Amino acid sequence: MTTRSEIAMQPKTGLAVMTVALCWLVALCEGMDLQAAGVVAGKLAPAFNLGPGPMGWFFSASTAGLLIGAVVGGRLADHFGRKWVLIGSVVVFGLLTVATAMSTRFPILLTTRFLTGLGLGGALPNLIALVAEASDSRRKNLAVAIMYSGMPLGGALVSLVTLTPALGASWTSVFHVAGVSPLLVVPMLVLFLHESRQFLEVRKVKAGSSGFMAALFQQGRAAPTLLLWASFFCTLLVLYLLLNWLPTLLVSRGLTKPEASRVQLAFNLVGAMATMAAGWAIDTRYRLMGIVVTFLSLGTGLLLLIMVPTSPGSALLIGSLLGAAALASQTILYAVAPDGYPTDVRGQGVGAAVSAGRFGSIVGPIVAAQLLVGGRSPADVLQAMLPLVAIGFGSTLMLGWVRSKQLPLDQRTATYPLP
Repeated sequence: MTTRSEIAMQPKTGLAVMTVALCWLVALCEGMDLQAAGVVAGKLAPAFNLGPGPMGWFFSASTAGLLIGAVVGGRLADHFGRKWVLIGSVVVFGLLTVATAMSTRFPILLTTRFLTGLGLGGALPNLIALVAEASDSRRKNLAVAIMYSGMPLGGALVSLVTLTPALGASWTSVFHVAGVSPLLVVPMLVLFLHESRQFLEVRKVKAGSSGFMAALFQQGRAAPTLLLWASFFCTLLVLYLLLNWLPTLLVSRGLTKPEASRVQLAFNLVGAMATMAAGWAIDTRYRLMGIVVTFLSLGTGLLLLIMVPTSPGSALLIGSLLGAAALASQTILYAVAPDGYPTDVRGQGVGAAVSAGRFGSIVGPIVAAQLLVGGRSPADVLQAMLPLVAIGFGSTLMLGWVRSKQLPLDQRTATYPLP
């Protein structure tokens, strides 16, 4: 939770706006890279002669690297600072995304995607920490949501690239665009991004850094950490299964590839708007309502996708609902994650939570691929996600309840309203 001393250290509004804007640009680039794999799957699979099984490994390679990168990046950020670890991470995932486009064999493709994931993972906890520590405590969650909205917008840009005749004809063009873009942002980060004042002040008075296990599980942080991990695991499993497999599932149910790409575009655009609405709700007395509406909408969207006959119109509406709910659920978790850890261990705490989620995003595409290889229908794959939505919902509610018990009595209802 944010302390009075941390509030006093918050930077001026101009610096906060600059931090959010620059981190939004990085999130936009992350979103382009993360969703590039899904939108090029239809062209990449025949280029490398890949079936559903190898495609599942391709989808999961970058998230495997991201799982490791988030832990390492969070740890390095608490030791060296958020700014330079973020910049190094952006350089890594930009260069390796360009290298992905140059891959000529499947093992090389998997290797470049894994190494790309290391950079993506190192960037994300630093984006969250920088924005959370730069923002006024009353609008912190909205600021994190605005930053996170760059990710689905980046995914939408990638979808637009595939619909552009000059660039969409080749899968390599998508990775070239997704790789060069973050490298263009790096000079702006070097020149204009400021290190977190909270981090600099804490480093003055604290020598060294806490051990990894102590950062996560001591001083009353064990229960919130485990609940946060469960929420991230379940919701990111569902999100990345949808991001990677939704276009393929829609095509298998009769839609054309351009129609499926338009659904993916709507998924991201509507999701971007929903992330900001969720961030606003988490900063207000509507926090609990926002959580309930988000997870119920996610479950409803999956049921509709299973039960409603697939047509371009119905797929567009359902895809929009799923995008809004799935991405809003991530906004909620990214917004509340920094609150559970003090400044000196915030990078490690957020990085570990991101890693727990990425483990889910590794499992999701692989499980989907195995179900399809085993003869299960797309409806079976979607139905398997429903219990995960319920677990994520329950864990998020429990997280709010546990956190409310840890606050002073006069702050409980205002900050973490009880279910």
